[in-house]
Amino acid sequence: MVLRRKTLWGTISEYDMYLFGAGVHYDMYMKLGAHPCKKGRWQGVNFAVWAPNAKRVWVIGSFNDWNETSHEMKRLEPNGIYELFISNVKIGDMYKYLIETQDGRKLYKADPYANYAELRPGTASKVADISKLKWSDEKWMEARAAHKDDEVYRQPMSIYEVHPGSWKRHAGYEEDTGFYTYRELAVELTKYVKEMGYTHVEMMGISEYPFDGSWGYQVTGYFAPTSRYGTPEDFAYMINYLHRHKIGVILDWVPAHFPRDAHGLAEFDGTCLYEYADPRKGEHPDWGTKIFDYGKTEVKNFLLNSALLWVEKYHIDGLRVDAVASMLYLDYGKEAGQWVPNQYGENKNLEAIEFFRHLNTLVCGRNPGAVMIAEESTAWPMVTGKAEDGGLDFTYKWNMGWMHDFLDYMKLDPYFRKDNHNKMTFAMSYNYSEKYILVLSHDEVVHLKCSMLNKMPGLGIDKYRNLMAGYAFMMGHPGKKLLFMGQDFGQLREWSEKRELDWELLNDENHSHLQAFVKELLTIYKKYPAMYELDDQPDGFEWINPNDGYRSIFSFVRHSRDNKKNLLFVCNFTPMERPDYRVGVPRRKQLKLVLDSDDPKYGGNGVERPKVYKPVKQECDGQKYSIAYPLQPYGVAVFEFLKIALSTKR
Repeated sequence: MVLRRKTLWGTISEYDMYLFGAGVHYDMYMKLGAHPCKKGRWQGVNFAVWAPNAKRVWVIGSFNDWNETSHEMKRLEPNGIYELFISNVKIGDMYKYLIETQDGRKLYKADPYANYAELRPGTASKVADISKLKWSDEKWMEARAAHKDDEVYRQPMSIYEVHPGSWKRHAGYEEDTGFYTYRELAVELTKYVKEMGYTHVEMMGISEYPFDGSWGYQVTGYFAPTSRYGTPEDFAYMINYLHRHKIGVILDWVPAHFPRDAHGLAEFDGTCLYEYADPRKGEHPDWGTKIFDYGKTEVKNFLLNSALLWVEKYHIDGLRVDAVASMLYLDYGKEAGQWVPNQYGENKNLEAIEFFRHLNTLVCGRNPGAVMIAEESTAWPMVTGKAEDGGLDFTYKWNMGWMHDFLDYMKLDPYFRKDNHNKMTFAMSYNYSEKYILVLSHDEVVHLKCSMLNKMPGLGIDKYRNLMAGYAFMMGHPGKKLLFMGQDFGQLREWSEKRELDWELLNDENHSHLQAFVKELLTIYKKYPAMYELDDQPDGFEWINPNDGYRSIFSFVRHSRDNKKNLLFVCNFTPMERPDYRVGVPRRKQLKLVLDSDDPKYGGNGVERPKVYKPVKQECDGQKYSIAYPLQPYGVAVFEFLKIALSTKR
């Protein structure tokens, strides 16, 4: 249990400054920024900003007609925090900090700790009060807190990745307008996610950002939900609504870099305050962005506070940390001469490593059941290993290796798949080295990579059958799941943040059949503990035949903790019918067919076949028993092992 002291909003004490300077003030977001409060008999707003290298600082805003001299802030030592209480400021008022640099320049900066921002293209911060957000999700939060330690991993997690601005839009608006509000998203998104059977949504682009085309990955407001879709209260309403309908929420979070925009963090007080001063450490050449200085205690405190705000104030269930590899490697995306080795002459960013351990132990230690997810694209060891053992202590890691191998295989003409069979089996050779999420994310359906459906070989119905087989293999494979919006019904066009998904495709039966198939996969995933309880344990998975490359067929069993209601998967990745197919089974228990891709509701031929299968004592796939099952082109069959064991007597 983590003990917390009571923190009052606004007004900075000497103790606050001490903790902030040490990098361990975990409630500093309640102090820095703009916070409505009462001082004496005066009601107003306390403004506070960290700008240690500034010469002078003023608060300017709509409340004083942007007067540049009327409200100068007082400097507090030893941290170089500037503070000012102003009595005539109201919630919703816009403001900025006017910073005079040591060399006499004037900088007009948005508040790094602001809880709300002006709608872009405006760049001002707005006064908000998030101390009194309304919640009624107690049951969800109590249940989440009960899933601590290893119990977190024993829960189902099927994630629907969403870009709120392009999921759905109101008709008749310009390209960059017509967004659903947070409150509209709450209702519509909940309805869709519940209907499909996902357990979580992952939100892209929530922290405030200026440029729509960055998708929210170039952040200027680390404490503010974007104003594109509403107010902080509206955002909290959406989270509360999703929780009340038993849907978890994950946010993308970007501590790796920030943009150069004049109103943002770059050279905040006229110096490299938030970024490394040496451009070889402080700049991404490819991205044109700045890199946080993870060795500076106040900067680490800033990022830790941002993470805690989302999890603790907005009840977010997990953060997916973007671009982790770019933080871990000093030479990430850089040529020789563009980076500086660490003290040991290596390319590891030791300060970022320490930051991750601090971040993950802090967030999950204070919030049992919350998860931290690493988008880490290399083979960095022990990303999900415990900090005390030398790991980074993330809860999960995106399995990018699996994703690339899977997509490479799925894009192949079926004739050539037999020579690439290992691309689908290789991930099991390292599956237990980390705790993984299998992902088919937004990054794979943009920049001329094609939609998932158009990656598939063949023409017409073959594309849909290919994709069904691929999704079935993904759902059966160990690891939690993530699927980007639109791919569950076969979006044809690449995703673009400029338009909504092509929902009208569901009027076509091929797309509606695909959606129905994914829905059934998600239903099976949640229904059977064998699908998720032992993702990270060897006892949870058993190959039946990983080597049937000639026929491009994969068969395996998923096991539950109590070894009940185990599932057998059979997936055919060719257009060849296998009427004489036989699959081995490890026990002589009856099997019930729970998913048949040839069912008419998925666009299949609807060939009549038994629902229950009795294994016979006939060796196959190295197993003592087997069943016969006529396998259709691109056919998928999932069987449940029933309790009833057949007698071995003749």
